[in-house]
Amino acid sequence: MKKWFDTDTFREILDSILRNRSRSLLTGFGVFWGVFMLMLLTGGSQGLKDLLNQNFEGFAQNTCIAFADQTTKPFKGFKKGRSWDMVYEDVDRIKNLMPELETVTPTVSLWGKSVMREEQTYSDAVVTGVRADYARIETPKIMYGRYLNDADLAQERKVCVLGKKVYTTLFPEGGDPSGKRISVSGTYYSVVGVDWREGGGVQINGSAEDMVTIPLTQAVKAYNLGNNIEMLCFTAKPGYTMSDLTPRVREILARAHFFDPTDEQALFLLNTQLIFGIVDNLFKGINFLVWLIGLGTLLAGVIGVSNIMMVSVKERTTEIGIRRAIGATPVQILGQIISESIVLTLVAGMMGIVFSVLILAGVELGMTEDGILKAAFQVPFGTAVLAALLLTVLGVAAGLMPASRAMQIKPVDAMRDE
Repeated sequence: MKKWFDTDTFREILDSILRNRSRSLLTGFGVFWGVFMLMLLTGGSQGLKDLLNQNFEGFAQNTCIAFADQTTKPFKGFKKGRSWDMVYEDVDRIKNLMPELETVTPTVSLWGKSVMREEQTYSDAVVTGVRADYARIETPKIMYGRYLNDADLAQERKVCVLGKKVYTTLFPEGGDPSGKRISVSGTYYSVVGVDWREGGGVQINGSAEDMVTIPLTQAVKAYNLGNNIEMLCFTAKPGYTMSDLTPRVREILARAHFFDPTDEQALFLLNTQLIFGIVDNLFKGINFLVWLIGLGTLLAGVIGVSNIMMVSVKERTTEIGIRRAIGATPVQILGQIISESIVLTLVAGMMGIVFSVLILAGVELGMTEDGILKAAFQVPFGTAVLAALLLTVLGVAAGLMPASRAMQIKPVDAMRDE
């Protein structure tokens, strides 16, 4: 008894495909194009998401940044248009009243400062005073040395961490600058580290590449900044969302500084959780459209396979009738037609996967800088496996109707048609 699918059946399938090369190419092109589009769009979507995520690299996702601004509503005898400033007492006030917050840290910034070392000058630096826990808001990428610590603040040390552009300008020879001294508007600081973050990401204190980071206590003392702070940064503890906590932050600061809690312009709150949520929802929508377009194109190709197979079965009516006459069972006929459909679908689909991977690999070469890949424009392995399984199922589905027609052919009718 001949098996459903054996070596002879496979040889017959190959002979059939080779005898009808033009039809096989036409049949496979629709499947090839559908898989190619699906894999190319999937890999491209993943690469774009990686590029966008780099803009948020190192930035805490469950974060809120608070800025003081002019009031737009009168409140308790105060007219609108009044300016106010956050103060250091607000840090302790919010910490004590909101245990749900993990980090509450202030920052101050001075823009357009001139930084010098020997003959080198960087004329547009941003001097930022922070506490050591600011690293929980924006994680530094330390290339040399270290970041600021609590001892630096407690002892008001004249130390600094340089941004990438400031470092490369002041130290063109490269190497570890730790321990060397620079001048910031006439005040000398010892370099303790280099932050190698790029400047294209989230910028709440200016570009990380232009920054000279010093202890907050030293910034207040050296530049006579008094009790006012420029920004307050918060992160929520696990299990809490910043969207639920920001109304309380606004209420606490409004009560302390006498402005209307509903005056959203008086206290600008930048909730990064909302930004990350928008990005995630955006790419969920993009992925849905990618699969919708890819599957639609693929299904159109599979319908083409089914139609071409129907034509093939009709043209081979006499051949199928003779096989039935010499003892081929309906199951064997069914197996050959479905197997031929699966082979055509899988071969065309695999070529589509391979070709899309090669195209995406070329895109990755263009996205490589200094040997570092900026974004992975590539198809996940799981997606490729899922596509292969889907192709097998669709190949079976494409062959069912032609196989059913072939099984209905009777030897006598086939001979009569001949």
